[in-house]
Amino acid sequence: MFDRYIGIDYSGAKTPTSSLKGLRVYRADHTSPPMEVPPLPSPRKYWTRRGIGEWLVERLAEPERILIGIDHGFSFPIQYFERYGLPHNWPAFLDDFHWHWPTDVDHVYVDFVRDGVYGQGAARSGDPRWLRLTEKRARTAKSVFRFDVQGSVAKSTHSGLPWILFIHRHAAGRVHFWPFDGWEVPDGRSVVAEVYPSLW
Repeated sequence: MFDRYIGIDYSGAKTPTSSLKGLRVYRADHTSPPMEVPPLPSPRKYWTRRGIGEWLVERLAEPERILIGIDHGFSFPIQYFERYGLPHNWPAFLDDFHWHWPTDVDHVYVDFVRDGVYGQGAARSGDPRWLRLTEKRARTAKSVFRFDVQGSVAKSTHSGLPWILFIHRHAAGRVHFWPFDGWEVPDGRSVVAEVYPSLW
């Protein structure tokens, strides 16, 4: 179905312009094995979240059809929507989350929002016992609200969701966020999906 495949390891919780060793990008196609993609030339040694977001938007503007997998949560458990009276609408969720957790702003760490230094995180927090259906079925997956434990995806999710919104806005009409934009992928669209590499 696809011409190219991109996998993003989104570990870490620093700011969007912080270089992170844990941010890794891999690419493959039908003729070559997966290879790591080095960060774009800059004074920084490693990828930044902003750099990955902008690079993906550029890739999605190209004619090839791409499957992109990113390893953090793309949404929250149903209890979160119920607690805050949010509609079951994924783009609206992304906008609401970004308003409260602006972790794409330079020099804003997830912990700054958690501690009330920046943003409105206290008005949109969750219970670490809440699990999405996919996490219940995967068994070893942790809640997107379980911070500060080994194997947690909470910080990468809370720092990554604003960049999912960025890609959603800037690649509109060219990309399908599966399954949030629907179970069926329109012909010719690239796909961005949440992945769980250790489960694979």
